[in-house]
Amino acid sequence: MAHQRFRQTIDSEEELREIVGFPSKLVKNKVISHLDSHCKEFIAKSPFLLISTADEEGFCDVSPRGDKPGFVYILDDKHLIIPERPGNRRIDSMRNILSNARIGLIFIIPGMEETLRVNGKATLVKDEDLLDKMKVNERQPLLAIGVEVEEGFIHCAKAFKRSGLWDADSWPEKETLPSAAKILSAHSKIPNEDVADLLEESYTKRLY
Repeated sequence: MAHQRFRQTIDSEEELREIVGFPSKLVKNKVISHLDSHCKEFIAKSPFLLISTADEEGFCDVSPRGDKPGFVYILDDKHLIIPERPGNRRIDSMRNILSNARIGLIFIIPGMEETLRVNGKATLVKDEDLLDKMKVNERQPLLAIGVEVEEGFIHCAKAFKRSGLWDADSWPEKETLPSAAKILSAHSKIPNEDVADLLEESYTKRLY
């Protein structure tokens, strides 16, 4: 379908390499197969990550996770666990993991423009002793996503530098931002005021 819309496309890695080129020795050598002390420190200071998964047919999903720094629990050099806090119950990431264990993570630290990427295999975890370690306000997560690490590497800062993401002077005025309530109202066909109330209730009473 994409080829019907775009006239000039790239259909081989050889053609792609002719345009983009090849990575430097530094880039080729930076990938490690475990969590070393540097990766562990980065994860411990990260309050936010993005989870990428796909189902058995290749349909993709990217989902955010966030909490206080250190909310991702590191078991050892090859394993970490991400708690599942209350969400919208779509469970896209978890449903995908049931049929396709491959997972990609990007860890972000506020103010730092480099990110940490971790790839591996995921499983859904319900071990009580592990879930208990991730309690917040005495509330234990119902489930967690366990990851067996296969790759870990630092990602350069170019995207953050280009976007000015951490530069507050570049941020738009708050009153000009899109309204989540209006978007949800339009998409769900539910009155805007009802959606706004639901969001407020969710944000104030159902974080954990």
